[in-house]
Amino acid sequence: MTVQLPWAVQEELETLLDESGHLRTLAFLYASKGMSSKALAIWRILARNYSSGLWKDPAMEHELPNGNTNIISGREIAATEASKILEGLSDQDLVLQHLGWIVDVSPVLAVQVLTSEKRVNQLSPDEVIAAIDPKKVEIFQRYLQWLIEDQDSCDAQFHTLYALSLAKSTVETFEVESTSQDPDDGRLEETKISDFGRNSIFQSPVRERLQIFLQSSELYDPEEVLDLIEESELWLEKAILYRKLGQETLVLQILALKLEDSEAAEQYCAEIGRPDAYMQLLDMYLDPQNGKEPMFNAAVRLLHNHGESLDPLQVLETLSPDMPLHLASDTILRMLRARLHHHRQGQIVHNLSRALDVDAKLARLEERSRHVQINDESVCDSCHARLGTKLFAMYPDDTVVCYKCFRRLGESTSVTGRDFKRDPLFKPGWLVNR
Repeated sequence: MTVQLPWAVQEELETLLDESGHLRTLAFLYASKGMSSKALAIWRILARNYSSGLWKDPAMEHELPNGNTNIISGREIAATEASKILEGLSDQDLVLQHLGWIVDVSPVLAVQVLTSEKRVNQLSPDEVIAAIDPKKVEIFQRYLQWLIEDQDSCDAQFHTLYALSLAKSTVETFEVESTSQDPDDGRLEETKISDFGRNSIFQSPVRERLQIFLQSSELYDPEEVLDLIEESELWLEKAILYRKLGQETLVLQILALKLEDSEAAEQYCAEIGRPDAYMQLLDMYLDPQNGKEPMFNAAVRLLHNHGESLDPLQVLETLSPDMPLHLASDTILRMLRARLHHHRQGQIVHNLSRALDVDAKLARLEERSRHVQINDESVCDSCHARLGTKLFAMYPDDTVVCYKCFRRLGESTSVTGRDFKRDPLFKPGWLVNR
């Protein structure tokens, strides 16, 4: 049973709690009365005082599912209680006012506040993005990810911002990882990377998230992202972007020469769907340029998998004089045999087609040369009048009518009511079997 205290008593109680230092109880009281602004202000004061050491930290032990215990500081407790209030608020100014200190305590709680589905009216994405500290990159990325994936935002600006942010983080992470290869600084850089992975609010690496997004979204500006990573070693990402821009040659160069991924290069040629793409790839393998040795094994693999669809003469002209023939002899021989087989098949089909055409012409000639004999006893199959010397017509079903009935019935419908346009008549002599 809930007892409603008189207003004067409530004010007196608030004063007593405030003066006695029981701010936690006062914060809960304000929250229960719907006075969110006052409650949040108290939780903010508590978090600041706990972190500064002015007050003793009332840390709590929290048991995890695996049986271990996790120490939750008073600062985190204050942020947790504040976030519970903020998740249900539609007051955008109040939410953004307290976002900063929540972020400093727990990025996870900050994300929960920004992406909460509990509030009646969602926050303005533009205002939220403007309010997020540029240094809090992961919160910025997580909020954009929520807008795009959970809220199905089709705003090209958000897609481009997300792609650019992921690309920038990937470049920075890649540079750190590259620097960590230095034996002198290995231990220091390894520590930085492990700390980054452990403290991340994401479960997957940033580069993996970038690759997935670049492939799945069609709304970001690939040229802007490409400008950002142009000087980096993110070759797979460049291939994805060049593919979006329709730069087939550059994509093949990256897949075949930079990444040396023959399977991906051949698959891309299959997606292009033109034989000249395979020839272009073969030429890249045999003449990589920039001082790189010819990739004979990759060239042989290409000929082995797709040689039958290539022109043997073009292949022979493309092959490098330095290529060991024993590597490609079996493949080239199979190509020539396949081409000869296809040629012979084509000749057979051509000759069969000619034979069918001749038979059809003969059947047509025989049908057109048919004769019908009319005598004094012949009558019209429609009006049964004697034909005598009258004009007459004969339908494909061998019915004969006088010219008057022919004009009435039409040239496509006989006396039997059969419409030869809708229901054509085929006679055994017209059908050609081979």
